[in-house]
Amino acid sequence: MANTKENLEVAFSGESGAYQKYSAFAKQAEKDGFKNIAKLFRTTAEAERIHAEGHLKAMDKIGSTLENLEAAIGGETYEFEDMYPPMYEQAVADGHKAKKMFGWAIEAEKVHAELYKKALKAVKEGKDIDEVGIYLCPLCGYIEIGFPENNCPICGVKPAGFVQI
Repeated sequence: MANTKENLEVAFSGESGAYQKYSAFAKQAEKDGFKNIAKLFRTTAEAERIHAEGHLKAMDKIGSTLENLEAAIGGETYEFEDMYPPMYEQAVADGHKAKKMFGWAIEAEKVHAELYKKALKAVKEGKDIDEVGIYLCPLCGYIEIGFPENNCPICGVKPAGFVQI
């Protein structure tokens, strides 16, 4: 039988996945013209996020900003160095459409790790990062500090297509 730590890991993963899935379902319901069903999906997604965050807290995985940045750098680095490359290679070998997002994710995760490293340096100096706008490419997940002047270097989205969160 699983112990509580293992149960928390499984619960966190499941709730996190449900959050993402229901958020995507909400977008589709909105596109299909079902605005109230979209609201239901979004609200349920938020409930799942609350559950996931509670599990993360119970696992003592939310630390100081410095500790959180170190964890984030480790996670992003793992993703672009170890997790995604074999997934990308398999998708290419299979001729599967997943190869596009796996490839984009490899490149975007590298950028995320570098941005977190800059933020960690600032925190170690007792500072916040200078924020002149943080922009997200909604197609591939690339992040740009400052308004993008060029197309996304990963997927080619035009600067006007970037969004602020």
